[in-house]
Amino acid sequence: MSSDPHPDIELSSNLSQFFRDVVQDAIRAHAYEATSAAETYLVALLTDYARPDQLTGETLCRPLTLLLQEAMQLSGPERFERLRVLGDGVLYVTGFFGDHLDTRGVARSYVNALGARAYDSAAAMLRGVTAAVPSEPTTPDLFRELSANFPMFVELLSRIADGIHVNSARSDRAMLKLYERWLKTGSQELAQGLFARGLMPLRGDRTLH
Repeated sequence: MSSDPHPDIELSSNLSQFFRDVVQDAIRAHAYEATSAAETYLVALLTDYARPDQLTGETLCRPLTLLLQEAMQLSGPERFERLRVLGDGVLYVTGFFGDHLDTRGVARSYVNALGARAYDSAAAMLRGVTAAVPSEPTTPDLFRELSANFPMFVELLSRIADGIHVNSARSDRAMLKLYERWLKTGSQELAQGLFARGLMPLRGDRTLH
């Protein structure tokens, strides 16, 4: 039995630091233009989805258009929260499981547009609040940034997902899955991971050397 009286707090702290490191590394390595507020937000998003609650889990199993429609029918803080969670869910699903969307025949451009709309609608609500009560508009700018640069942030999360897959691959079967994922995406991170393990990914004959 653990002697730590707060194991959940320690685990959350470890996850946050892990995701902070990988987010910062990906931003630096690929010269993404993201504010520190967006960087911090992405770290929190990834930490939350490592252990999704009921609300965030809905995005993974319910039709996205229905979730957007339901959110837009609400008002006040509940509407904002639903829009924010939907934007988060679309960003996470598209970044980490985009190949599954392709397999199901779902256009990424459509999904990206839906996620961007959710964030933009949340930003519009906050802009209305700041117009009524003047203050520093830092939060509205954050969601506007996430909306305006949604495809870039999807790409960022996709690179992070590939890096996590590479680092967690320990068996031959896992390596084969990495290769199959690389065939679908052409990911630089996956190719580098395969090469680091002595495997040369080649598209021509669909084999590993």
